[in-house]
This record gives sequence, C-alpha cells and structure tokens, in this order.
Amino acid sequence: MSEFGSILLGVILLIANGFFVATEFALVSSKRHRLEEAALSGGRLVKVAARGAVRGGRQLPLMLAGAQLGITLSSLGLGMVAEPAIEHLLEPVLGLLPESLRTPVAYVVALALVTFLHMVVGEMAPKSWALTRPERVAMALALPFRGFTWIVRPVLAVLNGATNGLLRLFGVRPRDELATTRTPHQLAMLVAESGRMGMLDRDEHDLLTRALRVQSQSIERLMVPLDEAPAVPVDADDFLARETAARSGHLRMLVVSPQDVVGVLHVRDVLVQPGRPLAELATPAPRLSGGTTVPDAVTVLQDAHAELGLVTDKNGEAIGMISLATLVGELLAA
Repeated sequence: MSEFGSILLGVILLIANGFFVATEFALVSSKRHRLEEAALSGGRLVKVAARGAVRGGRQLPLMLAGAQLGITLSSLGLGMVAEPAIEHLLEPVLGLLPESLRTPVAYVVALALVTFLHMVVGEMAPKSWALTRPERVAMALALPFRGFTWIVRPVLAVLNGATNGLLRLFGVRPRDELATTRTPHQLAMLVAESGRMGMLDRDEHDLLTRALRVQSQSIERLMVPLDEAPAVPVDADDFLARETAARSGHLRMLVVSPQDVVGVLHVRDVLVQPGRPLAELATPAPRLSGGTTVPDAVTVLQDAHAELGLVTDKNGEAIGMISLATLVGELLAA
C-alpha cells in the first residue's frame, strides 16, 4: 500500500477510534429518563435514535465490550498503518542528518505525531464531546454502534463471559446497568446531610423534606371513610341524587348497593338523562389499596381518567373514597 493510502487508512482508523470513545462515554454518562423522554416526544428519527440508545443502556456490559474492542482494534491498526507511512515520508525530509540517524529520528517523530493525534483527536476530543452532551451523542452514535456490536456479537459474548467470570472469582457481581436512581430513604439522607452541612437553607431543607415525606405516605390517612362519603343507593331516584349533590356540595357521588360500591355518579348525567337507572349512569371507580402512595394513586387515577377512587383493605373490600383533587392538593402542599 502506498504512503498516501496508508495515511488515508490511518485517518479512518483515527475517526473510528474517536467514534468508539465517544459512544462509550455517552452511554455511561447519558441519563436514562432523558433518552426515554426523547423516545416518546421527539421526531421520528429522534425517537428511533433514542430507543437505540435506551436499548444500549440496558445492555451496558455488551456495549462497553464492543467499545473497548473497537478502540483496541483502531489503536492497533493506527500504529501499524500510519506510523510506518509517516516514517517513510519523513526520511527524505531529514536528508541533512547522517544516514544512521535518519531512520531513528523519523521513527521517533512519527511515533510522537501519531501518539499526539491519537490522544487528542481519537481520545480526548470525543471524550469531552460525549461528556458535554451525553444524550445527544448517544442518540447520534447508538444505531451505527449497535450495528457494529451485532456484527462482532459472538466475539463480545466470549469477552464479556470471560470478564464476568474473572469478576466473580474476586467476589464482584457484574451488573447490566448503571444505578441511576435513588430510593426515597437515600434522598432523605442526602437532604438531611446537606442541611446539616449548611448547603441548604432552612426553607429549602423543609420543602424538600416535606416533598420526600409525601412520596412515601399512603392514601389511607387522606381517604374519606365510606360511611361519610357522599353516596346514594343504587335504587334511588333522580330527586335523591340531586338532593345529595346539593347537600354535600359535591357533583360526584358514590352509587352503593347493600353488597358493594357500584360506581361513581356525576349529577350532570342525572340532569341530562332523567329517569335512567343510576346503576347505568354510574362509571366504575379505580380501586387502590390503603397502602398505595400518594404519587402512585395520582398516576392510577389519571390513567383511568377518574376523579374518584375507592380505597380497599387487605381483603379487597372498599373502606373509603379518595379524590384526585385531594391527592394533588397534598402534593402541592408539600
């Protein structure tokens, strides 16, 4: 191969090295929730790229093994191809030197130049780029990188298996993903420690503490007991339903039978469809156990497009009513 062809191949290997380095740091540094948001709300190409990055994060050992394999092959190829080509190009330039020194000096200069380009262009620049914009870099490089890992997957499986076996020999349990979340208890400890060290003022500390407390509180203490909730019998007429709404001040009420709660009735439906049985007008109410946390209860009611839910005991029997307004108010009060 000519010196020009060797240098061109060296440039390609240098770019490939930077590609693998950037991908490795982007996968490790990117935040999963940001990629998932992009996968849901971005454009068509962004969604595809974000999904590829998310899948890469879920196969982290395989992806890191692929990046390391790519970096190793690119680095070795760069040294084998570019360094001799640059050395041959430098030898005529160093014609003023004694013949015995030309080859050693050309070798040293070529080695220094290739090493410099490898560190700056192939390592440091792509690493800084990936750390500055990890999610964007991960989405940009995830799909071609996954194509590479698919091609060399058998090799990666062997390397990854050997690595995991070596770790287990030293009592280290391999992990498939990075730990990116914290439990409420861990967050509470961080807030308490930050307040103790003066990193948070008193108001910020109290606000965060209340917010974390709400995250773990159950809805049982917020529910309205079933015998106190606005309700009408399943065989009641329209007049009783309107009267119950006026007396309680609530537009929605429970429709109950001797055995169970039939559903939730909006007084508007009684006015729009007078004379229709209340059991047919009532809509099913989501059921939540008393131990459900406030944020989880809000999610359940929102997913069901319901304003009211039934709180149940350990046997699944309804013991109270909870409203979305009450839950949201509790979150906002924190």
